[in-house]
Parts: sequence; C-alpha cells; structure tokens
Amino acid sequence: MIGVAGCGRMGEPMLASLRNMGARAKGFDVADKGSDWITSDCARFAPDLETLITVVRDQPQTEDVLFGAQNFVETCPKLARILICSTLSPKYVKALRARIPDHIALIDAPMSGAQIAAQRASLSFMLGGTKADIDEVQHLLAAMGKHMHHMGDFGAGMQAKVLNNLLAASNTAMTRLVLDWADASGIDENALLRLIHTSSGQNWFASGFNTIEFARDGLSEDNTMGILVKDVASALDAAPEGADTTLPEHVQRVIRSLKPRA
Repeated sequence: MIGVAGCGRMGEPMLASLRNMGARAKGFDVADKGSDWITSDCARFAPDLETLITVVRDQPQTEDVLFGAQNFVETCPKLARILICSTLSPKYVKALRARIPDHIALIDAPMSGAQIAAQRASLSFMLGGTKADIDEVQHLLAAMGKHMHHMGDFGAGMQAKVLNNLLAASNTAMTRLVLDWADASGIDENALLRLIHTSSGQNWFASGFNTIEFARDGLSEDNTMGILVKDVASALDAAPEGADTTLPEHVQRVIRSLKPRA
C-alpha cells in the first residue's frame, strides 16, 4: 500500500494521480477531507503501509509525520521506503538518515510545477537516493510527473530544489514588481505577459501567470507565497560557508511585502 501524508494543494492531486494509474494508494491528513481515500485516523492509515510519500508543508509537520504526533516511522510495521516530497532544508533532510532505521529506504523527491502541474500529473521531480531505490519507485513518480532529475545521493534532490526555488522566488518577486510598474504606466497586463513570454524576460512565473493558482496572492503564512518565503529560508540554511546571502534575503523580504493583485 502507498500512502500520501499531507493531502492539500499538492498532495491530494498527487494521490488522485496514483489512484488513476491503478495504484493501491490512500491519503492521510490532519483535516477531515470527507473522502473515502483520505483519513485523519492514523490507525487506519498505518498498518499495511509500505511506501510513505510525505507532502506536508514544512519541517515541524514532517517531524510530526515521521516521529511525533503521527510517528509513522514506528507505527507502520511494513514500511519499506519513504519519499520526502516537501521542500525542506537540505541539512535537515540529510540528517534524517541517521534517525530512520536502515531497512527503510529514503529518497528525497521534492517537486516543482505548482498545483496545476500536480493536477495534470506533469510535475518535475528532483531526486536524491540510490539508483536502485529510485528505480523501485519510478512507476509511481511517472504517475505523478513528467520530468525526473536524479541529482545524486540522498539529500541532493533537496539541495537542487532549494536552488531552483531561489530562482522561482526571484522570478515571482520581480514579475510582480514589473506588473505593478506596468499598471502605473498604463500598459495592459496581458499584453505585457505575452511580450515577456516571447522575449528575454521570459520566466516560469510570468509565462504561467494566468494558470498558477497563487500568482495574484499577497503574503499569508499559510499560502504559497508564505511557502516561498519558507523555501528561501531552507536555501539560506544550506548556503555555502561565507556565501553572500544579500540577494536571497532581499527577495525574501520583497515576497513578505506582497499585497494581493486584482
């Protein structure tokens, strides 16, 4: 049995993709989703679980899933592998290996693409772990995504993801600023977005602006803009010794200041 822990914006469509391809899969979420396939009861989720996919928001929720309130590492007797799909500090992720029994395989598999890609089963996965372990779950990843990037040993996928998200956060901050300046000068938003898409300013956030579910949001600690702030913090936690962190810290401050865009 495959279990997805954290059935929110990303986890629920990922679970749906697994079930659509015929996998025996169920979900866990602390909130009652009113679904036959998602439970908030650990006792229903844990007993026959072999593969655990964690898609919770942050490090404290990951701690709860693995060791704390849910403690699935100890309460799933058949657990053979864990895929860490949340975006977390690479330092924290690498340290998990010493805390989880050796017979449980660990793969870090953070993903990119936002909710729209999860719904379309077209996520990009950045993978860390042994080739043998990743080969065993390749069919599951293929059910949820289109692009697989094996970056190296356990933890390398997470390191690659936080670097990717530094760029995503920078693109988010600058695109929103550019659109605000365009408003002030009377340039039509959609006309400018079409221009950017075919010009040197092209970036994922601008090109997907009208389909990315959080593109117009202001900052809230529980929305995706808040998650971007958290992801930049994860990258900063793993910054090389002596690195200049001025630009990432400024991007983080800009995203914190975002107001909703009409």
